[in-house]
Amino acid sequence: MRRYLAAWLVLLAGAVSAQEAPVGLPQTEKSPRDAEFGVVTRRFGLERRVEMYQWRVAGQGYEKVWSATPIASAAFAPGHDNPPTLPLAGRRVLADAITLDGRPLDPEVVARLGEWREFRPNFSALPGNLSATFQPEGDGLGSAENPLDPQIGDLRVTWRELTLPSLDGKVALQDGIWKLQPHAADAQPAAQAGMPASSVSKGVLGWLIGAGIFALVILVIVSVIRNRRR
Repeated sequence: MRRYLAAWLVLLAGAVSAQEAPVGLPQTEKSPRDAEFGVVTRRFGLERRVEMYQWRVAGQGYEKVWSATPIASAAFAPGHDNPPTLPLAGRRVLADAITLDGRPLDPEVVARLGEWREFRPNFSALPGNLSATFQPEGDGLGSAENPLDPQIGDLRVTWRELTLPSLDGKVALQDGIWKLQPHAADAQPAAQAGMPASSVSKGVLGWLIGAGIFALVILVIVSVIRNRRR
C-alpha cells in the first residue's frame, strides 16, 4: 500500500512540475527612458523614430516626403536641396533585465515574442530647449510652424514601446530561467478552442490535484478497513 502511495505522489509531483506556469506579469526594475526628451515607458523597450521632410525624385519631377534617412540631393535641380544629415538621431533603448515571478526572463523570449507598438508619450517633462523647437503633432512632436504646411528640413518625432503578450503556455522554467517553449511563437492560442490558454493549463493542473486527493482518500479508507478486519 505504501509503495503504491509513494509512486502516486511522485507521479503527481512530476505532473505539477511539468504544468508549472507563470502567475504574474513580466517586470523590469528600470523603465526604458529617452532622457533627451524626458519620455519614459513602463514597458520593456522604447524606440524614438525621427523623420525629416525632404525632396525626392518622382517620375520626371520632384515631390516632398517624410523620410527617416537623409536623401542625397547633390544631383537634384536647383531649388531642391536637402539638409545633408538629420540633426536629430533615432534611438532604441531596451530594458536591462526582465523578470517573471521573481525569476529572469530569457532575452530570446523578448526577441521573438515582443511587439513594437506606437504610443503617445506624456510630454510634460520636455526640456525647455526642445519645447521651443517642437510642438505636439499627432501622437508625437513636430518642428513645423504649421503642421499642415511643413517645410524642407522640418522634423517629426514619434515613439514606440516594446510590449509582451501573455506568456502563459509559452515559457517554462529551466535552471531557474523562464525560457521559450519549442514552437511557442507559432502555437495556436487555446482561445480558438473556446477556452483561454491560462484556463487550459490551470484546468489540467487542478484536475490532476483533485484526482490525486481523491485517490489518497480511497487508499486511506481501504487501509483502515483492512486493519479493522485483522
